[in-house]
Amino acid sequence: MEQRANSEKVHVIACGAIAREILAVKALNRLDHLTLECLPAIWHVWPDRIAPALREKIAEARAAGHENIFIGYAECGTQGEVDKICREEGIERLSGPHCYAFFTGTEKFLAECETEFTAFYLTDLITRQFEAFVIEPLKLDRHPELRDMVFGNYTKIVYLAQTQDAELQAKAKWAADYLKLDYEYRFTGYGDLAPELVAAAGVAAETA
Repeated sequence: MEQRANSEKVHVIACGAIAREILAVKALNRLDHLTLECLPAIWHVWPDRIAPALREKIAEARAAGHENIFIGYAECGTQGEVDKICREEGIERLSGPHCYAFFTGTEKFLAECETEFTAFYLTDLITRQFEAFVIEPLKLDRHPELRDMVFGNYTKIVYLAQTQDAELQAKAKWAADYLKLDYEYRFTGYGDLAPELVAAAGVAAETA
């Protein structure tokens, strides 16, 4: 019975940086048969850890009887390793190079990048944890002189917001001031994440 129930579910193995957004899409679209397992969000800083952990989690999910698996990562700096895993396992992933792209809409983001190559992007998660994701890994708190060395070629921070949150907007503006960059706010919502999760869940439901 448990084996049959698992075969009817979609098990999403995702980056912890988009856990809130996946759960929000799940609730909004009543994807009750979608289950979520996340790897640490901070691995954006060390993308070489992502692929080995995905292999392990996929094997565990298969052993637990999950037949329908979806990868909640884009390429995410893994140098093709996520795509290699998807090909070998016969499973799909989120489209695009990274979360900035699929939140904006991958085609739109890639078009904007043609001219917007001096922008440093934030999402809700990176804004919320700006210290943990940017300041501490780059040691800017201990060596503020590194700020201009690291961000000297950037001209602005672009906050790609998934939610309309005044506190996060203020935090993103603070981050821009901290890095001595201009600030731009763009509300994206969940972008391509929502339809891709719905499609993955719908395909699995129809073939279960």
